[in-house]
Amino acid sequence: MTRSGFVDRADAGWRLARLLEGYRDRDPIVLGMARGGLPVAAEVARHLGARLDVLVVRKVGAPSQPELAIGAIAEGVERIDEPLARRLGVSPAEVDRIVARERVELARREAAYRGGRVGVELTGRFVIVVDDGLATGMSALAALDSVRSRRPAGLVFAVPVASMAGRERVASGCDDFVAVLVPDDFRAVGEWYDDFRATSDGEVIEALAEADRRREAGGGRPALTGQRIVVPIEGGRLDGLLTVPPAARGLVLFAHGSGSSRLSPRNAFVAGELQAAGFATLQFDLLTEAESADRRNVFDVGLLADRLIRAIDWAGREPAVAGLPVGLFGASTGAAAALAAAAARVEAVGACVSRGGRPDLAGEALAGVRAPTLLIVGGSDQPVVDLNRTALARLAGVAALEVVPGATHLFEEPGRLAEVARLAAAWFGRYLGSGPPGQLR
Repeated sequence: MTRSGFVDRADAGWRLARLLEGYRDRDPIVLGMARGGLPVAAEVARHLGARLDVLVVRKVGAPSQPELAIGAIAEGVERIDEPLARRLGVSPAEVDRIVARERVELARREAAYRGGRVGVELTGRFVIVVDDGLATGMSALAALDSVRSRRPAGLVFAVPVASMAGRERVASGCDDFVAVLVPDDFRAVGEWYDDFRATSDGEVIEALAEADRRREAGGGRPALTGQRIVVPIEGGRLDGLLTVPPAARGLVLFAHGSGSSRLSPRNAFVAGELQAAGFATLQFDLLTEAESADRRNVFDVGLLADRLIRAIDWAGREPAVAGLPVGLFGASTGAAAALAAAAARVEAVGACVSRGGRPDLAGEALAGVRAPTLLIVGGSDQPVVDLNRTALARLAGVAALEVVPGATHLFEEPGRLAEVARLAAAWFGRYLGSGPPGQLR
């Protein structure tokens, strides 16, 4: 396992998109630098509900060191670092021969990727250029030159990871420079990814085709606005936030851990990814403000489970989500409450996911859980790993344990919470709506 910042390019795109949220209202065009930048750009475009297109850039490598860029070319643009070429002993004639060869490959790729489609018109549009990383910045500068020649209304360059030197070199060529990571010990882009396999032409073509299909079906991911709701309880109320994407495929209720609330930033992140995957989400407080003041209540699994049951029943009557398959996502003590509630509402709960949870605290209720259950724990959270293994053996229905390497209890390490979100979305996608909630699979 490398010392990485991202699981893969899709994970990097999710995290980069969060930083670009402020540009959603500019109706941007997202251009992915082929090939490696396309999977990152596809996630950014999906998140922002933006149009996606490809930007082909070819590096001009030194003859003796092909990986060392002495320049780069893009549509209508040629950038050569002439001082570097001279230091390496590369003559102007050699440069011309390399550029001519790369022009042929650039044209081939553009034709293959677009399949006869005309590129998106950029004049007067706000453009975000995305790559999977930035080292020297030579290719990025060529890309920006190419886009600027088409007179966009605004130009942003965005990458998951960049060298400090690359950032300084490229930032002056655009209106805004956005990066998730700019490490001071940067050596190569690939070392910041667990999975940095080369992107194929086929993957680029499929990503563009999928973006076209999504656009034809009604656009990209819409801006989702959460609706503030109230779950009534005896003697009080539980405040919550209900978010429903178009054509929601299920509803996931969040049970936060001890010391947290509906405003948990970790749960908010996971909720956002589930919304992107087509699930409605309900984040709500399990305790009233007065109850939260008594620390004993935050560890009262029976009380927390009762509140979750009330929220499940409320959702069944709420027109916006009534009839949707229900899943539960619990963290810490909230995971125990979720499993206890699933055992009490076998007919209503279709799947459960626990993040860094204490399912063991559900006690005897574990044997009554029939909803397929996924337990996710951090590989560096060993006591909790052991407790989850014990609980796994006591669950009567379909159940699995996923250990995320290198993650601690709160999954604060780069890319680890995104992995939790991905596992949860896959689990809910597999089990919600695939049969009666109480049916063993």
